[in-house]
Amino acid sequence: MTSEVVENEFEFYSKAEKYWKDVPATVDGMLGGYGHISSIDINSSRKFLQRFLRDGPNRTGTTRALDCGAGIGRITKRLLLPLFKTVDMVDVTEDFLTKAKSYLGEEGRRVRNYFCCGLQDFSPEPNSYDVIWIQWVIGHLTDNHLSDFLRRCRAGLRPNGIVVIKDNMAQEGVIMDDVDSSVCRDLDVVRKIIRRAGLHLLAEERQENFPDEIYHVYTFAMR
Repeated sequence: MTSEVVENEFEFYSKAEKYWKDVPATVDGMLGGYGHISSIDINSSRKFLQRFLRDGPNRTGTTRALDCGAGIGRITKRLLLPLFKTVDMVDVTEDFLTKAKSYLGEEGRRVRNYFCCGLQDFSPEPNSYDVIWIQWVIGHLTDNHLSDFLRRCRAGLRPNGIVVIKDNMAQEGVIMDDVDSSVCRDLDVVRKIIRRAGLHLLAEERQENFPDEIYHVYTFAMR
């Protein structure tokens, strides 16, 4: 649990904010020097997401999506804008959101809101989103804040909407990264937090074809 590795909550958050302020506002910066895996990541995410967008009585809508920990809009640009009518973005680093406005190009006109806010303080508008996408950012929240945020995400979903988490998973327990002030949790810990937030897992998938030296990455869909 994060309570065992995070000694000072205020410091945990402020150190992370400071870290990201010094990161270049580029795809490579967003991916910690692994910009070359972006296409593999996006293509897998698209396949995962499209199974919920297919025709059927419980089909997830395509009106509006929310990109959490959006950075410069890598996922908004390549995954969400091609599939949804409008997208909102939320990130703690103002420079990234400023850069997003040029990075997204013409299609960026369909981004309705740029929210500059840490997810621990962010509340999605209730009953507003078909998909809330949360990628490579849950490690910047304590367990309690992550559970509370997921609960607010659940309230932010439209009928048949889903919350998606895609993130690194530790082999065992919770591992602290002092460099960017984040934690990496194992699968069991993440599943427990999801259940605690009152969400039900609909699908879970391990990312394939990523470099061997990085953490295993898993994608979860829930509502």
